[in-house]
Amino acid sequence: MLEACIYDARWIGEHGIGRFAHEVRVRLPEDTFDIPGSDPVSLRGLLELEVQSGLVRRPGRQVFFSPGYAPPVSWRGPLIFTIHDLIHLDVAAEASRFKTLYYNRVVRPAVARAQAVLTVSEYSRQRILDWSGAPPEKVVVVGNGVDGAFSPQGPKYNPGYPYVLYVRNTKPHKNVPRLLEAFARLDVPEVKLVLSGRADEDTRHLALRLGILDRVVFAGRIPEADLPSYYRGAAVVTMPSLYEGFGLPALEGMACGVPVVVSNTTSLPEVVGDAGVLVDPTDADSIAEGLCRALTDTALRADLRERGLIRARRFDWDRVGARVRRELM
Repeated sequence: MLEACIYDARWIGEHGIGRFAHEVRVRLPEDTFDIPGSDPVSLRGLLELEVQSGLVRRPGRQVFFSPGYAPPVSWRGPLIFTIHDLIHLDVAAEASRFKTLYYNRVVRPAVARAQAVLTVSEYSRQRILDWSGAPPEKVVVVGNGVDGAFSPQGPKYNPGYPYVLYVRNTKPHKNVPRLLEAFARLDVPEVKLVLSGRADEDTRHLALRLGILDRVVFAGRIPEADLPSYYRGAAVVTMPSLYEGFGLPALEGMACGVPVVVSNTTSLPEVVGDAGVLVDPTDADSIAEGLCRALTDTALRADLRERGLIRARRFDWDRVGARVRRELM
């Protein structure tokens, strides 16, 4: 029987975990109780969680379920939460004393007392097991999915030039500086690099120094509803990250029938399989070569398109929801 569920809905938003949080939520029972609010990992958000989880506690068996990595410390009922990756520990540039302390003093004890810990890839599962010492059966891969909006059919963004698309943020693990170095070595001057997110000064200055500022386009925040058209319009979708717990943009690019060029490290080979070009994210020449092949090799492009569409069908939000519900039983 499915447990009465209290859900931390504050994670829902226009980002990777936010997409997971939304898609899982719509597949939970109608009587699921949502904890409202925003910014779940701020100090205010962490305190808010303790207050809210205490207020909703009722007699009887209830499971607290979070689609993110911030569990309530004071909750003593059944607990299931989600660790998408350990990037805050594994990537030095994105770690801090507070984050390390939080993971060691809050997250790891929560893993020990949780009914189950969900994650999105086998790579992340193994890292969580290595770090936490949890028994293997406790950490469960539920994966990620892609919905019907991401398909080859539909409008295409057409800015008037061919482009390589990177749906990213400005965090160090996204590896944008090395991508710019690689792009500067490409002998395809008609192709531009479209980066989602703001035009941060570090990226602008590096592009200027490399002589490619006129070929780098900052698209700003691309609304969720517009993302499929940006994927469909791209000549190539790339994701040369140094670290990913899953890599939704790679999956979404494949689902839209576009060749993908991604890193050969962490979770990305697991997601892409043989349906993309894998490159060494620490080597600008490797990235440049992969992009060049995916842009100019007609036979390879056709093959990647077909393989990508087949591969993307393996990732379905209904299956993700069913896996989550099994853990709530």
